[in-house]
Amino acid sequence: MTLRDRAFRAPVLTGGGPTPATLIANFTVFQVTWFAAIFGAAHCIPAWSALCICCAIAWHLGVAERPSREALLVGFACVIGFVLENLQLMLGHVTFPSCADGAVRLAPYWLVAMWGLLAICLNVSLRWLRRRWWLAAVLGAVGGPFSFASGVKLGAAYFVDPMPALLTIAVTWCAALPLLVWLSMRFDGVSRVEARS
Repeated sequence: MTLRDRAFRAPVLTGGGPTPATLIANFTVFQVTWFAAIFGAAHCIPAWSALCICCAIAWHLGVAERPSREALLVGFACVIGFVLENLQLMLGHVTFPSCADGAVRLAPYWLVAMWGLLAICLNVSLRWLRRRWWLAAVLGAVGGPFSFASGVKLGAAYFVDPMPALLTIAVTWCAALPLLVWLSMRFDGVSRVEARS
C-alpha cells in the first residue's frame, strides 16, 4: 500500500469520541484564539493573529490520537478557505485593513488560517454535526455571516456593501460547512482506531 493510499484511506474507528473535558477545552481554545486573531487583525498585527492560530492548531495536534490525519484536515480546510475568501474579495463586497501601502489583493493569511482554526473543532466540539447535512448547511448559513459580521464590528474587515456581502457569505458557508464536516469524517484523527487482527 502506498503512502497516498494510507493517508486517504478512512480508518476503522471505535465509538471513542472526545471526553467532556476535551470538548470544553476545544471550544475554549477556539473562542479565545478567534478573539485574539481578530484583535491582531484589527490592530494591524497579522503575525500575532497567525501565531495565535498556529499555537491553537499545534495544541490540537498535540492532543489528537492521530495528528497526521487532523493535520490533513487543517490543510484541506485552509485550501478551501484560501479559494473561498479570495472569491469573496474578488466580488468586492468586503475589504480588509491595509496595514501596508497599497490595496489588499489576496485574502489575508490570518483569515485563511482561521479556516484551519475552525478545522480543529470539526472532530471535537462540532462533531455532533456529522451526517446532519441540512443542520450543517443551516448553521453555516447563519454562523458564517454572524462570525464575519462580528469580525467587521471589531475592525478586522469592512463591508463595502453589507447586504450583498452577508448574502454571499451565507451562501458560501451553507455549502462550505457540510463539505468540511464530510472531510472531518474522512480525516478523523480524534477517534480511537480499532485494533486490526
